[in-house]
Amino acid sequence: MGSFFTGVESPGMIDWATMPTYNTVMSVAVGAGLLAVVLFYRELRLAGGAAGTADSGRSTWRSGRHVLNTDGWALTFGVLGLILTLTGLHMTLTWPLAAGGFAFDNVIFGETSLAFGVLMLAAAWYLWKRGSDLEADVDPLGRAASTVRPLSIFIAGLGLALFAIALAGSVYQLFAAPAQEPISGAFADYPVIEATFMSLLFALVGLGAVLFPFAVRQVLGTPADSPARGAAVSVTGVVWTITGIVFVLFGAMNFYTHIGLIVNTM
Repeated sequence: MGSFFTGVESPGMIDWATMPTYNTVMSVAVGAGLLAVVLFYRELRLAGGAAGTADSGRSTWRSGRHVLNTDGWALTFGVLGLILTLTGLHMTLTWPLAAGGFAFDNVIFGETSLAFGVLMLAAAWYLWKRGSDLEADVDPLGRAASTVRPLSIFIAGLGLALFAIALAGSVYQLFAAPAQEPISGAFADYPVIEATFMSLLFALVGLGAVLFPFAVRQVLGTPADSPARGAAVSVTGVVWTITGIVFVLFGAMNFYTHIGLIVNTM
């Protein structure tokens, strides 16, 4: 049980000076980003005709008021998008994980994070420039769906890419942590476990991305005074909520496990 929380010591196993690793913060940012997309959709849906209005004698920002505040969402998407764009771009262009024999991780984590980061930066820029228009619109959800519809083609393409990553992870049993890594390394002799776990995560995120264009179509096909319903909207919201929570928790745990791996192998 001791090695479960500490990992196996192998001094000098990895030259960390040649292999900077930062997919910890990337995982937290990806999870937070997925949750932010779902919560922003919910806020757009609840705002509806109430956007930009306020009752006299009541706070605009408290107790059941569903008034859209795009400033907070611009900051959220901007912060997360900047983290993922910078780390994803560096990983995509320099392949830092190749030195340790994990070249495939540069594609899996770097390119997907870069794409998601740029999408969130685009959302942040739009909300910063056009947020007031969105807040004043009687149908902010419809306006947002109409704006993002052309991008849904790229988002669906990323979903297919995530399916391919999930398939590669299962076929080649990728993602398995070495025995030197605490907690995750306890399953080093059973690589299929972490390969299945991570592949399922990527596949679920990909499912939401592939369904995204259909979800946008369902929103635009629903009258403004009716809630958007349909399998694509519901499934996308559910899978992105679940995977968002898991990525945040898994990334947070990896701050401990990756530090332990570095201590055990430096």
